[in-house]
Amino acid sequence: MKITREESDKGYSVVRVVVEPADYEKTVAEKLRDYRMKASLPGFRPGKVPASLINKRFGRPVLAEEVNNLLSNNLTSYLQEEKISVLGDPLPSVEHQKPIDWENDTTFEFVFDIAVSPEVEVDLTKTAPVDYYRIIVDDKMIEENLESVRMNFGTNEEAVIVEEKSSVRGDFVQLNEEGAPLEGGVTAEGVLIAVDLMKDEAARTSILGKQSGDVVVFDPVVVFQDRHEVSHMLNISHEDADELSGNFSFTVRSVLNFRKAEINEELFTKIYGPESGVTTSEEFRSRLAAEIAVHLAQSSDQKFALDARESLVSAIHPELPEEFLRRWLREVNKEMTDEQIEKDFDGFLQDLRWQLIKNKLIRDHEINVTEEEVTGLARQVALSQFRQYGINDLPDDLLGGYVKKIMEKEEDRERLVRKLFEDKVFALIKEKGSITEKAVTSEEFSELLGNKGESEESGE
Repeated sequence: MKITREESDKGYSVVRVVVEPADYEKTVAEKLRDYRMKASLPGFRPGKVPASLINKRFGRPVLAEEVNNLLSNNLTSYLQEEKISVLGDPLPSVEHQKPIDWENDTTFEFVFDIAVSPEVEVDLTKTAPVDYYRIIVDDKMIEENLESVRMNFGTNEEAVIVEEKSSVRGDFVQLNEEGAPLEGGVTAEGVLIAVDLMKDEAARTSILGKQSGDVVVFDPVVVFQDRHEVSHMLNISHEDADELSGNFSFTVRSVLNFRKAEINEELFTKIYGPESGVTTSEEFRSRLAAEIAVHLAQSSDQKFALDARESLVSAIHPELPEEFLRRWLREVNKEMTDEQIEKDFDGFLQDLRWQLIKNKLIRDHEINVTEEEVTGLARQVALSQFRQYGINDLPDDLLGGYVKKIMEKEEDRERLVRKLFEDKVFALIKEKGSITEKAVTSEEFSELLGNKGESEESGE
């Protein structure tokens, strides 16, 4: 088998693969003998079918299969041995590939176009400065987070009097036009309603100050302005709710008032555990400030990553064989139209240029990701997901099981690995590159993000 490569004037290489009889004859003959031993054709006993008949019936398919296997395996080996890194996949050459005559040819030439990855040089010490925006943690942020914590850890407590934020449990009875219970009407017991969700001001005012045993009268459709909600509240069908009108009596049975959590050691223990060391409100505020800073740093890092990527891609701007890449995208995305491919093409080129730069940095600086790091990130992801539901103190066995599930899903695991590599690349850029740190308020940071979006939309 002969494989040669030559450069074209279109930004990609042409690879010629010549498969000769010596490459395939032995294997094809063995497969045909095996076919003959196993073939069962009308008029012949197994193993007694004439070789000429086997050849005529199976020769060309077996030949084509073997040649294509040889072609695929040897082309892949050639690219690996020659250390040729390609963009996309080899494509049959439209210009140079001649038709294959499987009936008469004995020597087969296959011609491919391949896009070789361009050489990229990245010297971070000579790149343009990139700003890193550190968002200032102010008192307003701390107070907002403190209030959020108090709400999240607040409780409903039994009360006597209905207040504006009360939840009230009671019984509904449908009334007739005279205000008496309607015979055969709708009733519902133990229904919980939230006072602050009552949209009719008169009805909301009428229930304030009431206590167990008191009765108020209102039309639930008017008060809640949501027939779907009313159907669930009264346990009736959606069709019946659509036809429902008129007043109901509502008899108060119990009152629950929401109380925000008090700022004390009990709250600190609920949030951080008994060994946290947080015992005073000042320590709690400091802890909140540190957590806010970590959260804001994620936003700062994300913007820095976008800005650093854009700066490096713009400065280095590896040349790419755009004609070949368009053709490759059409081949691997048969369902996409040319218009769709063209619409996303510039973004694809930018992503590819960044990938080349990133891979060069990973190779040059020998960046690696360990299994322990992947497991650690999976653990962080799991903890973050549970904390969204207010679960902060998770047993190790339960957390370990959840981490194991993440690691077993190949797609999730690969996502974690990519993130770790990406994070290490940007950490390297921070360390080696020219970085200017600027302290900004959250409002100023939001304006920076807004201006960036406007610039992208306007094509600047």
